[in-house]
Amino acid sequence: MSRAKVKKGDILIINTGYHRYSWDQPDVLNPDAQGGVESKEFGFLVRHPGPSPDFFPWALDMKLKVVGVDCGCAEHPMNTPIRRMHDDHFQRAEAKLKAECGKSWDEMFPPDDYYELTHITMPKNHLLLAECLVGDIDKVKNQRAWIMLMPVPYMEVETAWTRACAMQAPEGMSDDEFFQIMESAQMLDMTIPFSVQTPQWANYVPLTVNYTKRVGGQHFGMGRNGSICNASIHLATHMDGEKHFWPAGRTIGQVPLHEWVGPGVIADISQLVSDSSVYTPEMIESVVEVREGDILITKTGWHKYGWVSPDSDEFRYMIKHPGPSPDFAQWCVDKKLKWLGVDAVSQDHPMNTIQRLWHPKTFAEANAKLMRDFGKDWDEMFPLDKYYQDTHLNLFPKKIVHAENLAGDIAHAESGRYYIGCYLQKTMETESMWGRFVAFHEGA
Repeated sequence: MSRAKVKKGDILIINTGYHRYSWDQPDVLNPDAQGGVESKEFGFLVRHPGPSPDFFPWALDMKLKVVGVDCGCAEHPMNTPIRRMHDDHFQRAEAKLKAECGKSWDEMFPPDDYYELTHITMPKNHLLLAECLVGDIDKVKNQRAWIMLMPVPYMEVETAWTRACAMQAPEGMSDDEFFQIMESAQMLDMTIPFSVQTPQWANYVPLTVNYTKRVGGQHFGMGRNGSICNASIHLATHMDGEKHFWPAGRTIGQVPLHEWVGPGVIADISQLVSDSSVYTPEMIESVVEVREGDILITKTGWHKYGWVSPDSDEFRYMIKHPGPSPDFAQWCVDKKLKWLGVDAVSQDHPMNTIQRLWHPKTFAEANAKLMRDFGKDWDEMFPLDKYYQDTHLNLFPKKIVHAENLAGDIAHAESGRYYIGCYLQKTMETESMWGRFVAFHEGA
């Protein structure tokens, strides 16, 4: 029985029901199971359903962008190394297959042919797989939706975490009309590539990548490339969360998605600032109207000195970027801004961070410039006990956080109104997080 109409070029999300075994879901009671509760990890990783031999060829014919599933793997677990790790479960699965289809497992899924399909044909055709989808998946069961998968743009790895979202037409609008609007919208990706070459802030830990599994290294060629990444969160495009500077604040995973998306503005003040400049709310409002509750992205122009730019200048990017005036934080509070973002390494002026002590020559230059522009020296304008890490210490307790190192398509963004989203990994223990940062603008 057909559950949904699938069109060529779709993203297909398959709801097997096995998301109920995800670690964050309620226990599945079963009087026949040990302790009266089913083993959720076994259900999610070992016992879930999988596709028939003709499924992936069909997906290729349909030119599907992505196939996503609500369990541990988009393949049947018995077509993965799980088969050898859990022989008792393989025997049960094969017995069930024989009863239903009259074939043994290797007759149904010839290993050489299956390897060719999943390890060569599918990757060459860019058919991607999204796994472990849970959350609100039941709310869009058997319905068409505009689906967004927003992985961190890792440059050296084979797989990445992603925030998976589905948007549907508002009441009174047809799916076709909604999809047409979304397809015509300009989408700006403001995320810098995430790489071992990406410089981290100050003395934080840089990214390292180790491949611990290789395709050719496991039994009958069914292995996978797999990597382990280690890094501090404060490199590349990331969101500084409340808990980064406010111990009582929420972790990234505790913040609901609706707080990360919404209407906002990009304010291009790049023609108004230069090395070590201090910018003001008046400068921002001179280029764009900022409304109450907006997301504010400040474009200083410093993205052009980032590591992937032909004009890359790491010292200038890290130490000489502009920063906000003393009245900026209170202005953000008065405007009830949702969150902030900037195309520089910090939302704060570098001379209101530890960089002031590490770079006394640059501080002297910045102080002289401040005297020329505002007629005050640094400590008079920014008393240390009030403005050290101003937008971190003064705004995070107000739940106004900020994104740093915005880049990419922000280079082409003009001042104006946008629908802005940051799609962060739903990490329950971290104070900050990498993500994909996107601005949508109405199409022509």
